[in-house]
Amino acid sequence: MEIKKYAVADMISSADLKKLRGKLKLTQAEFAALVNVSQKTVERWESADSPVTGPVVTLVKMLCEHPQLEEELKIVPKEYPLRLWYMCGDDVCTIIDVDEQDRRIKIKNYTGDYMFRAFGRQESPSFEDYEAFLESRCFPRDRDKMKLVLDELKLPFYDPFMIIEKTEGRMAEDDFWIRIER
Repeated sequence: MEIKKYAVADMISSADLKKLRGKLKLTQAEFAALVNVSQKTVERWESADSPVTGPVVTLVKMLCEHPQLEEELKIVPKEYPLRLWYMCGDDVCTIIDVDEQDRRIKIKNYTGDYMFRAFGRQESPSFEDYEAFLESRCFPRDRDKMKLVLDELKLPFYDPFMIIEKTEGRMAEDDFWIRIER
C-alpha cells in the first residue's frame, strides 16, 4: 500500500461537487471556467454515478476550505473605456482600467507577489503612476538613435502608449507584457 503524502481525497462525489458549486453560487458554465474545463465535463461529473477523480479533487478541496478564492480570481467588470492586462507569460498579474479623458485608473491585482504586480505594493496608483508605469515598459526616451527605433515601429514621435501598442510592452530581459483591450 502506498503511503499518502498529502491530506487530499482521491475522489469526490457528484453530490459534493454540486454542493460546492451551489455554495459558490456558480452555474455549470461558470464553474467550468473556474476549474478550466468544458461545461460538458462539469455536466458529466455531476450526472455520474461513479466518483469524480483527478486534479479537480484537490481544487475542490481548496475551494471548499477557501471559497473566497473564487472571488479573488474573478475578472472584475470593466470600469473605464480602456483596459490593460499586465501579464507574466500566460498569467494575469494586474488588470488596469483607464479613463484617459478624466485621468483616472482602477486596478485589480491577481497575485500576492509584489514583484509581479504592475504597481508593486501600491493599491491605488495615480494617473501619473500609470504614465510612469507605461514608460517603464518602453525603451528610454534618451535612447541613442531613438529616431531609428521609432521609424522601425512606424511611430512619428515617442509616446509610451503607442510604443506598447506596437511592442506589447515586452522587454528583452523579462516575461512581462501588456495586452490592450478597448
